[in-house]
Amino acid sequence: MSKDERLVRQITPKSEDFSRWYIEIVQKAELADYTPMKGMMVIRPYGYAIWEAVQRQLDRRIKETGHVNAYFPLFIPESFLKKEAEHVEGFSPEVAWVTIGGQEELEERLAVRPTSEAIIGFMYSKWVKSWRDLPVLINQWANIVRWEKVTRPFLRTTEFLWQEGHTCHETAEEGEAETLKILAMYKEFCETELAIPVIAGRKTLREKFAGAQMTYAIEALMSDGKALQMGTSHNLGQHFSKAFDIKFEDRSQTLQYVWQTSWGMTTRTIGALIMAHGDDSGLRLPPRIAPQQAVIVTIPASGWRETVLPVAEKVRETLRAAGLRVDLDAREEFTPGWKYAEYEMRGVPVRIEIGPRDVKNGQAVLVRRDLKSKETVSLEALPARLAALLEEIQANLLSQAREFVAANTRTASTYDEMKTVLENQRGFVQAPWCGGEACEDKIKMETMATIRVIPMDLDHVPVTGGCVCCGAPGKATALFARAY
Repeated sequence: MSKDERLVRQITPKSEDFSRWYIEIVQKAELADYTPMKGMMVIRPYGYAIWEAVQRQLDRRIKETGHVNAYFPLFIPESFLKKEAEHVEGFSPEVAWVTIGGQEELEERLAVRPTSEAIIGFMYSKWVKSWRDLPVLINQWANIVRWEKVTRPFLRTTEFLWQEGHTCHETAEEGEAETLKILAMYKEFCETELAIPVIAGRKTLREKFAGAQMTYAIEALMSDGKALQMGTSHNLGQHFSKAFDIKFEDRSQTLQYVWQTSWGMTTRTIGALIMAHGDDSGLRLPPRIAPQQAVIVTIPASGWRETVLPVAEKVRETLRAAGLRVDLDAREEFTPGWKYAEYEMRGVPVRIEIGPRDVKNGQAVLVRRDLKSKETVSLEALPARLAALLEEIQANLLSQAREFVAANTRTASTYDEMKTVLENQRGFVQAPWCGGEACEDKIKMETMATIRVIPMDLDHVPVTGGCVCCGAPGKATALFARAY
């Protein structure tokens, strides 16, 4: 490949400037682009294809757990938001307002959906009358607007896409069970489909969703050592049902307020895929979520259109018939070397090279993106081998990510030890915490780290040692990290 061809896709090494590396991948892999409106992005076709894959796999799981999809309005009356004081206070700095419709000033301001608890709560108050109407298990795929001050494509933007589930239940126990079921579903989805290991746990009261009784979350560790919240599941208790008068006649013919949950995952997952798996050549997409699982690159030579191309086209159709997502790149205006760099940047899991010699020998060369290793496979064995290789790549990406998390999760028993780790090594820090907001605030102010979660697998383990900040008896083992 010539120098000019290398420059087409050259990116800053992630070890040199992680933020710049990230932005360059977003743009050069054609995932998204900036717009004239601050903080808003266009998700380009390749980026949207990844989001569609996320949607398909997550939507299937949501429906398998008994939920159905619906759609609610983008605009929410201001009076609806004000019905739950903690909720409106939590979102007030980020709300965008519509005050004029056409050329007339509106009688009441309309909020552009920052989240949908208010409008959905109003509708549920109309629909739920009896215990026979419960549970209500509804999800919607929608766009959200939050007027963020500092933005970055996919990670934090003024407008983003997500799914948000909103459910109603007869009892507090059913509401809590739903909250934890969704949390487990999110964890399984991230690890199975995205190959990103996550730690599930509950948020502190200071970090919980505005208006929630309890918030649970899954946290992932990016390859720069900063944490990223991948999804949240909120037990809303009866806060919103009381605010919106969502009552039902129970089995003893007594009026009760429903118990609610809400939960969501966003296009932030695409940012996570970049930062968890990407390298200095670009994306490394897990095969289960990749729009293209493999691409066939033809090696041109004299008469290749009559010899190589027909074989490559037949291979493509054979692999597609086997249920694999495979494309063929037979463009003549680009050299094979340029194409190799192009598909490495785009993170296609496997490259299939077919040239005159391969046709003569009835074979193809497979190059896996995760390890950049090559192997030669007969065309007859190609469908089975490619399918197996994709599973190997999926497992390897998860294994590599798990090894990274294990190597970058440390314990701290003193405050000085915690500060040293956060400053010099980053990653997750497990440490005892007294449960006090004063210590939580001090740690955040002095180290820029927050309590990401109280891990589920540590929540019921006896805490040894005093609070890492104040030395008082520890009430929980918390997971600290600097985060996006």
